[in-house]
Amino acid sequence: MGEAEHPLLRPALPQNALEQHQHQCLLRRTCLESKKIWQIAGPSIFSRLAMFSMTVITQSFAGHLGELNLAAISIACTFFISISFGFLLGMASAVETLCGQAYGAKQYHMLGIYMQRSWIVLFLSSILLLPMFIFATPILKFLGQPNGVAEQSGLVAIWLIPFHLSFPFLFTLQRFLQSQLKTAVIAWVSGIALAIHAFVSWVFVYKMKVSIVGTALILDFSWWVSVVGLLGYVVFGGCPQSWNGFSVEAFVGLWEFFKLSVASGAMLLLENFYYRLLVIMPGYMHNTEVAVDALSVCVTIYAWESMIPLGFLAATGVRVSNELGAGNAKGAKFAALVSVLNTLVVGFISWLIIMMLHEKLAMIFTTSLPVIRMFNELAILLAFTILLNCLQPILSGVAVGCGWQAPVAYINIGSYYIVGIPVGILLGWLLPWGLIGMWTGMLSGTIVQTLILTAITTRCDWEKEVCKAGILVRNEAALAQ
Repeated sequence: MGEAEHPLLRPALPQNALEQHQHQCLLRRTCLESKKIWQIAGPSIFSRLAMFSMTVITQSFAGHLGELNLAAISIACTFFISISFGFLLGMASAVETLCGQAYGAKQYHMLGIYMQRSWIVLFLSSILLLPMFIFATPILKFLGQPNGVAEQSGLVAIWLIPFHLSFPFLFTLQRFLQSQLKTAVIAWVSGIALAIHAFVSWVFVYKMKVSIVGTALILDFSWWVSVVGLLGYVVFGGCPQSWNGFSVEAFVGLWEFFKLSVASGAMLLLENFYYRLLVIMPGYMHNTEVAVDALSVCVTIYAWESMIPLGFLAATGVRVSNELGAGNAKGAKFAALVSVLNTLVVGFISWLIIMMLHEKLAMIFTTSLPVIRMFNELAILLAFTILLNCLQPILSGVAVGCGWQAPVAYINIGSYYIVGIPVGILLGWLLPWGLIGMWTGMLSGTIVQTLILTAITTRCDWEKEVCKAGILVRNEAALAQ
């Protein structure tokens, strides 16, 4: 018999051909995983930009009602809504962890129960945050705001309570759908809500000149349009496997769910609020209005760009939790690595744009030459902050997928508020470096946090995480029966 009849006698592939085959397989896997990540991240980024744009549109139209009204709605949104948004959005990531793992384990009925459980926990938490809105005026006066601005901002804050109460339902619905890869509907509903908001704002604020209260109510209405749209999709047949109607099982295990949700809320709130402190610092450092304006431009650009890594955070959390729930340790690790690769590419592009076009970016927001010059001085710090901000959310996304929210919250406290802010005070106040020193110090906190999360992620025992996810899903399924 010839060689053809004896497969074992065939010559082995040359080493270089074998390596080429392995590289091609790795490239195909990377492209396939990148496609899965972008299927979640793309609509998530769009929906976040759309919802963020509603607030920007409201602030823009409020400017037609006078400077006091613009300041009032800007302060109410930047301070009170920002705290509520960051905390409740973070709390909703508990749903991302549990729903993602349950979906990967094919325990589809548990997704609807987790969502209802999250509604209960987040809504009760939003009620506990109401005093912040009710007593907004005395809080702002205590923080040193002028009486007129504090009183008008307090009025706006009270009328933004419906906006605040939409967060528990909207954030939970979004994560419930993301964990099932039903991301297109989130993008469509967000886009429609944005279009409705822009039109209604134009009619009532620009044409009919409604009061600042009317402007706040329009923002409330537009966010509830998103809630009703997503809820309608879920309830009326969009999720036949994961939505089986309202259930008393949602009231089981609320305390454990609450602890995970609070840890998640603290994790994201501490990140979300950190760089916003930069806008407050010039007042205490006796800087000019030019510095405040330049920093406001920086923070606005940072906030817009941060919608991209936050989209990747959601995608990473979903992919990692899906793979862990499916018992695929290597798949979870690979998803995390590909997410890092994708976001580093996006971060580098954003860094390059700011480094090359910083003068033109500043001119979008202002024509003041002193502000543009100050912005140019801060542009390098902004560029590197954005570059680091693209890596850090991926690591937080891995934490969400694995359910590490509590330890990451402690890491954030230590990195941001024990390292970053004290170093910023040292460089900005005690040494003659001013705002650049303050920002550099705060950037050091982000670097410390990123290094710690990188070390934890690289040393992660993925097989152990798979076992933990399997135990969690089985226990929850047993409780629900």
